Amino acid sequence: MHSYNNTALEVEPPRGSLFQEEANVAREKPDMVSALLILDNRTLDRECLAQCLVLHGVDMEVLAFGSIDEWRKDKDLHPPVAAVLLNIGCRKVTDPTVAADTTRLVTELGPTPIVVLSDIDEFAEILRALECGAKGYIPSSMGLELCVKVINVARAGGTFVPASSLLGRAATGVREEAARPAVGMFTQRQEDVIRALRRGKANKIIAYELNLHESTVKVHVRNIMKKLKATNRTEVAYKASQMFPVEAQALG
Repeated sequence: MHSYNNTALEVEPPRGSLFQEEANVAREKPDMVSALLILDNRTLDRECLAQCLVLHGVDMEVLAFGSIDEWRKDKDLHPPVAAVLLNIGCRKVTDPTVAADTTRLVTELGPTPIVVLSDIDEFAEILRALECGAKGYIPSSMGLELCVKVINVARAGGTFVPASSLLGRAATGVREEAARPAVGMFTQRQEDVIRALRRGKANKIIAYELNLHESTVKVHVRNIMKKLKATNRTEVAYKASQMFPVEAQALG
Protein backbone atom coordinates (compact mmCIF):
# COMPACT_ATOMS: atom_id res chain seq x y z
CA MET A 1 0.00 0.00 0.00
CA HIS A 2 1.30 3.45 -0.93
CA SER A 3 -1.56 5.57 0.38
CA TYR A 4 -2.48 6.36 3.98
CA ASN A 5 -5.16 8.54 5.53
CA ASN A 6 -6.74 9.19 8.89
CA THR A 7 -9.15 6.26 8.54
CA ALA A 8 -6.40 3.77 7.81
CA LEU A 9 -5.39 3.27 11.44
CA GLU A 10 -7.37 2.25 14.50
CA VAL A 11 -4.80 3.54 17.01
CA GLU A 12 -6.25 6.31 19.20
CA PRO A 13 -4.00 9.19 20.33
CA PRO A 14 -3.79 9.94 24.09
CA ARG A 15 -6.92 11.72 25.31
CA GLY A 16 -6.59 15.42 25.97
CA SER A 17 -3.39 15.69 23.96
CA LEU A 18 -2.63 18.12 21.15
CA PHE A 19 -2.31 15.07 18.92
CA GLN A 20 -5.91 14.10 19.64
CA GLU A 21 -7.16 17.62 18.87
CA GLU A 22 -5.37 17.58 15.51
CA ALA A 23 -6.72 14.10 14.79
CA ASN A 24 -10.26 15.29 15.58
CA VAL A 25 -9.85 18.17 13.13
CA ALA A 26 -8.65 15.72 10.52
CA ARG A 27 -11.70 13.49 11.06
CA GLU A 28 -13.92 16.46 10.33
CA LYS A 29 -12.39 16.64 6.84
CA PRO A 30 -13.25 13.26 5.32
CA ASP A 31 -12.93 14.50 1.74
CA MET A 32 -9.22 15.01 1.38
CA VAL A 33 -8.35 17.13 -1.65
CA SER A 34 -4.58 17.16 -1.29
CA ALA A 35 -1.77 14.79 -0.45
CA LEU A 36 1.63 14.71 1.22
CA LEU A 37 4.15 12.78 -0.86
CA ILE A 38 6.90 10.96 1.06
CA LEU A 39 9.92 9.97 -1.04
CA ASP A 40 12.28 7.45 0.54
CA ASN A 41 13.92 4.47 -1.14
CA ARG A 42 13.77 2.48 2.13
CA THR A 43 10.44 0.67 2.20
CA LEU A 44 10.09 0.10 5.95
CA ASP A 45 11.21 3.64 6.83
CA ARG A 46 8.75 5.35 4.50
CA GLU A 47 5.82 3.14 5.47
CA CYS A 48 6.43 3.68 9.19
CA LEU A 49 6.85 7.42 8.69
CA ALA A 50 3.66 7.65 6.64
CA GLN A 51 1.54 5.90 9.26
CA CYS A 52 3.09 7.90 12.10
CA LEU A 53 2.35 11.20 10.36
CA VAL A 54 -1.25 10.13 9.87
CA LEU A 55 -1.47 9.20 13.55
CA HIS A 56 -0.08 12.58 14.55
CA GLY A 57 -2.66 14.61 12.69
CA VAL A 58 -1.43 15.46 9.21
CA ASP A 59 -4.62 16.58 7.45
CA MET A 60 -3.80 15.16 4.02
CA GLU A 61 -3.73 11.79 2.40
CA VAL A 62 -0.16 10.51 2.74
CA LEU A 63 1.49 8.87 -0.25
CA ALA A 64 4.70 6.91 0.26
CA PHE A 65 6.90 5.99 -2.69
CA GLY A 66 10.48 4.96 -3.27
CA SER A 67 11.09 7.53 -6.00
CA ILE A 68 9.44 10.28 -7.99
CA ASP A 69 9.22 7.93 -10.97
CA GLU A 70 7.23 5.37 -8.96
CA TRP A 71 4.81 8.10 -7.91
CA ARG A 72 4.32 9.32 -11.49
CA LYS A 73 3.02 5.91 -12.51
CA ASP A 74 0.16 6.17 -9.98
CA LYS A 75 -0.26 9.95 -9.68
CA ASP A 76 -3.63 9.98 -11.47
CA LEU A 77 -5.06 7.67 -8.80
CA HIS A 78 -4.39 10.11 -5.97
CA PRO A 79 -5.20 13.72 -4.97
CA PRO A 80 -2.85 16.52 -6.07
CA VAL A 81 0.34 16.74 -4.04
CA ALA A 82 0.43 19.77 -1.72
CA ALA A 83 3.87 19.10 -0.21
CA VAL A 84 6.76 16.66 -0.52
CA LEU A 85 8.76 15.20 2.36
CA LEU A 86 12.11 14.00 1.01
CA ASN A 87 13.65 11.61 3.53
CA ILE A 88 17.36 11.28 2.77
CA GLY A 89 18.32 9.49 6.00
CA CYS A 90 22.06 9.62 6.66
CA ARG A 91 22.91 10.87 3.18
CA LYS A 92 24.20 14.43 2.90
CA VAL A 93 22.68 17.21 0.84
CA THR A 94 26.21 18.47 0.34
CA ASP A 95 26.87 15.29 -1.65
CA PRO A 96 26.72 16.40 -5.32
CA THR A 97 24.40 13.53 -6.27
CA VAL A 98 21.92 14.23 -3.47
CA ALA A 99 22.05 17.98 -4.18
CA ALA A 100 21.39 17.39 -7.88
CA ASP A 101 18.45 15.08 -7.12
CA THR A 102 16.97 17.62 -4.71
CA THR A 103 17.34 20.49 -7.18
CA ARG A 104 15.78 18.42 -9.95
CA LEU A 105 12.86 17.50 -7.71
CA VAL A 106 12.27 21.18 -6.83
CA THR A 107 12.38 22.12 -10.51
CA GLU A 108 10.09 19.33 -11.69
CA LEU A 109 7.40 19.87 -9.04
CA GLY A 110 7.33 23.65 -9.53
CA PRO A 111 5.55 25.52 -6.73
CA THR A 112 4.96 22.40 -4.61
CA PRO A 113 7.15 22.87 -1.49
CA ILE A 114 9.88 20.32 -0.80
CA VAL A 115 10.88 19.64 2.81
CA VAL A 116 14.05 17.65 3.52
CA LEU A 117 14.09 15.15 6.40
CA SER A 118 17.60 14.14 7.43
CA ASP A 119 19.47 12.31 10.19
CA ILE A 120 22.13 15.04 10.06
CA ASP A 121 21.69 18.30 11.97
CA GLU A 122 24.52 20.40 10.56
CA PHE A 123 24.52 24.00 9.41
CA ALA A 124 26.22 23.20 6.08
CA GLU A 125 23.53 20.63 5.25
CA ILE A 126 20.71 23.08 6.01
CA LEU A 127 22.36 25.77 3.91
CA ARG A 128 22.80 23.43 0.94
CA ALA A 129 19.20 22.22 1.15
CA LEU A 130 17.92 25.81 1.01
CA GLU A 131 20.25 26.56 -1.90
CA CYS A 132 18.71 23.60 -3.74
CA GLY A 133 15.27 25.16 -3.27
CA ALA A 134 13.92 23.22 -0.29
CA LYS A 135 11.38 25.09 1.85
CA GLY A 136 12.28 23.33 5.06
CA TYR A 137 14.85 21.13 6.76
CA ILE A 138 13.82 18.71 9.51
CA PRO A 139 16.44 16.84 11.56
CA SER A 140 15.19 13.38 12.54
CA SER A 141 15.81 14.37 16.17
CA MET A 142 12.62 16.46 16.01
CA GLY A 143 9.29 15.00 17.11
CA LEU A 144 6.49 13.96 14.78
CA GLU A 145 4.11 16.65 16.01
CA LEU A 146 6.62 19.36 15.12
CA CYS A 147 7.28 17.62 11.80
CA VAL A 148 3.59 17.99 10.94
CA LYS A 149 3.71 21.69 11.84
CA VAL A 150 6.78 22.24 9.61
CA ILE A 151 4.98 20.63 6.68
CA ASN A 152 2.03 22.96 7.26
CA VAL A 153 4.39 25.97 7.34
CA ALA A 154 5.81 24.94 3.96
CA ARG A 155 2.31 24.46 2.55
CA ALA A 156 1.43 27.98 3.69
CA GLY A 157 4.39 29.41 1.79
CA GLY A 158 6.87 29.70 4.65
CA THR A 159 10.39 28.36 5.11
CA PHE A 160 11.56 26.45 8.17
CA VAL A 161 15.04 25.75 9.51
CA PRO A 162 15.74 24.39 13.02
CA ALA A 163 16.63 27.19 15.43
CA SER A 164 18.95 24.87 17.35
CA SER A 165 21.18 24.56 14.29
CA LEU A 166 21.30 28.33 13.75
CA LEU A 167 22.13 29.02 17.38
CA GLY A 168 24.67 26.21 17.37
CA ARG A 169 26.34 27.76 14.37
CA ALA A 170 26.45 31.15 16.07
CA ALA A 171 27.68 29.66 19.33
CA THR A 172 30.61 27.82 17.77
CA GLY A 173 31.36 30.57 15.27
CA VAL A 174 33.77 30.36 12.36
CA ARG A 175 36.75 32.64 12.35
CA GLU A 176 36.86 32.99 8.60
CA GLU A 177 33.38 34.50 8.64
CA ALA A 178 34.52 37.18 11.06
CA ALA A 179 36.64 38.61 8.28
CA ARG A 180 33.50 39.19 6.20
CA PRO A 181 31.17 41.33 8.36
CA ALA A 182 28.29 43.20 6.70
CA VAL A 183 30.08 46.55 6.91
CA GLY A 184 27.88 49.36 5.61
CA MET A 185 24.98 47.11 4.65
CA PHE A 186 22.80 48.09 7.62
CA THR A 187 22.38 51.17 9.74
CA GLN A 188 23.26 50.92 13.42
CA ARG A 189 19.56 50.80 14.32
CA GLN A 190 18.92 48.02 11.80
CA GLU A 191 21.78 46.03 13.31
CA ASP A 192 20.15 46.46 16.73
CA VAL A 193 16.88 45.11 15.33
CA ILE A 194 18.69 42.17 13.71
CA ARG A 195 20.28 41.24 17.03
CA ALA A 196 16.83 41.21 18.62
CA LEU A 197 15.34 39.15 15.77
CA ARG A 198 18.08 36.57 16.18
CA ARG A 199 16.97 36.18 19.79
CA GLY A 200 13.41 35.54 18.64
CA LYS A 201 11.97 38.72 20.13
CA ALA A 202 8.60 40.09 18.99
CA ASN A 203 8.23 43.55 17.47
CA LYS A 204 6.58 44.92 20.62
CA ILE A 205 9.51 43.81 22.79
CA ILE A 206 12.05 45.16 20.32
CA ALA A 207 10.26 48.51 20.29
CA TYR A 208 10.29 48.66 24.08
CA GLU A 209 13.97 47.74 24.43
CA LEU A 210 15.15 50.11 21.69
CA ASN A 211 12.77 52.92 22.69
CA LEU A 212 11.05 52.93 19.32
CA HIS A 213 7.47 52.87 18.09
CA GLU A 214 6.31 49.40 17.05
CA SER A 215 5.47 50.76 13.60
CA THR A 216 9.09 51.93 13.25
CA VAL A 217 10.33 48.45 14.14
CA LYS A 218 8.08 46.98 11.45
CA VAL A 219 9.62 49.34 8.88
CA HIS A 220 13.12 48.30 9.95
CA VAL A 221 12.17 44.61 9.70
CA ARG A 222 10.79 45.09 6.18
CA ASN A 223 13.94 46.92 5.07
CA ILE A 224 16.18 44.25 6.62
CA MET A 225 14.22 41.48 4.88
CA LYS A 226 14.54 43.36 1.58
CA LYS A 227 18.30 43.77 1.94
CA LEU A 228 18.78 40.12 2.89
CA LYS A 229 16.24 38.93 0.29
CA ALA A 230 14.51 37.04 3.08
CA THR A 231 10.83 36.09 3.05
CA ASN A 232 10.33 35.79 6.81
CA ARG A 233 11.94 36.42 10.20
CA THR A 234 13.41 32.91 10.35
CA GLU A 235 15.35 33.55 7.16
CA VAL A 236 16.56 36.87 8.56
CA ALA A 237 17.97 35.08 11.62
CA TYR A 238 19.52 32.39 9.43
CA LYS A 239 21.21 34.79 7.01
CA ALA A 240 22.27 37.22 9.71
CA SER A 241 24.06 34.43 11.57
CA GLN A 242 26.60 34.43 8.74
CA MET A 243 27.10 38.18 8.87
CA PHE A 244 27.45 38.79 12.60
CA PRO A 245 29.48 35.81 13.95
CA VAL A 246 31.25 37.96 16.53
CA GLU A 247 28.02 38.14 18.53
CA ALA A 248 27.89 34.42 19.15
CA GLN A 249 28.41 34.60 22.91
CA ALA A 250 25.62 37.14 23.31
CA LEU A 251 23.18 34.55 21.94
CA GLY A 252 24.24 31.79 24.28
